[in-house]
Amino acid sequence: MNVLDLIIKKRDGYSLTKTEIDYLINGYANGEIPDYQMSAFLMATYFKGMNKDEIFALTMAMENSGKTVDLSQIKGFKVDKHSTGGVGDKTTLVLAPLVASLGIKFAKMSGRGLGHTGGTLDKLESIRDFNVNLSISEFIDQVENINIAIIGQTKEINVADKKLYALRDVTGTVPSIPLIASSIMSKKLAAGADAIILDVKVGSGAFMPNVEEALKLASAMKDIGTMANKKVTCVLTNMDEPLGLAIGNSLEVIEAINTLNGRGPKDLTELCLTLGSYLVVDAGLETSLEEARKTLLEQIRNGRALAKFVELVKAQGGNVDYIHHPELFDLGEVIELKAETSGYISRIDSYKVGHASMLLGAGRENLDSEIDYSVGIVLNKKVGDYVNCGDVLAYLYVNDKNVDEAYNMLKEAYTYTDKEITTKLILDVVR
Repeated sequence: MNVLDLIIKKRDGYSLTKTEIDYLINGYANGEIPDYQMSAFLMATYFKGMNKDEIFALTMAMENSGKTVDLSQIKGFKVDKHSTGGVGDKTTLVLAPLVASLGIKFAKMSGRGLGHTGGTLDKLESIRDFNVNLSISEFIDQVENINIAIIGQTKEINVADKKLYALRDVTGTVPSIPLIASSIMSKKLAAGADAIILDVKVGSGAFMPNVEEALKLASAMKDIGTMANKKVTCVLTNMDEPLGLAIGNSLEVIEAINTLNGRGPKDLTELCLTLGSYLVVDAGLETSLEEARKTLLEQIRNGRALAKFVELVKAQGGNVDYIHHPELFDLGEVIELKAETSGYISRIDSYKVGHASMLLGAGRENLDSEIDYSVGIVLNKKVGDYVNCGDVLAYLYVNDKNVDEAYNMLKEAYTYTDKEITTKLILDVVR
């Protein structure tokens, strides 16, 4: 088999066989196919696309390029969750303990933030001594014992995806539905869950700019799940404004704690209940989404969801005092951003908010950037709220890094109108 022939075949719009895709992915993962040839293949795929069978073959080849996690020894129903990346997205910190408090096994390998989007691992590491680097055996044991574990992805899992993702990032081929779908699903399938919930972000702070493109991605991932005999639900959610109020690592953990205490922002609470309801139904604990929602709400009201979060933190070495007393988190100096006009907020550009937070040090400009857990932004107003000139729009938590630049970028994120507007959080569901 010849690599050049396969590049030309895809370039000319023909479909590749499973054998051909296996050859390409295995060859690249093993170092036998050079970056320049794989770059050409990625670009050909970007322009010509892939059919359902090709995407599935690509996903499975990537999954099988490294070790997979065998969760079969764990009794009970295993679930996993993935977000395509957003601003203020601390959903996992609420959803995981909420679902696990019902006895559902929540086994999740998470990532770190890069650019304007945050990462779950960085948020968890803002809790003193929290350890995200468990071995696979420790990961399995913890899920078996307390129903929940959240760790970083090990180097041995999905070797091809790591190499391909880095290559896509420097070749302009990131926004490709087949490549995004196979990247996400190969990681999720390798993690071994029975059911997967996918939060597909749509809007200014997301990789998917509109519902039409997001539906294509959701359909591709759902098809992969179906072909792999997994239960997959894709929920399309609005990222034209940040999720919740807090953006930044310690700030988002505090907001997650408040949400588990029943005092969280309306949109974050709604999203967690929606995602959780599908997982509860998939696990067979309830037969309808309505009953599942009631069950989840009761876990918040009776304190069991928060207790499970405390259990997670303790199991992974974190200081649980931070959960019981969020005032222990070290936070930066507070600066107020005030409205310079009156009217209804029509838009809060998520990308600009996330970028402003990154400039303060809450995110990474590159893989080697250090995170400042104490900085970030807390919104005081959301889209649809009416503000008077002089009202506080947001609070910036700063530590003398890029303060003026971040302040000005945050100010530019706001757009106003003289008419009342409404927003929609859940845009569509593919299941």
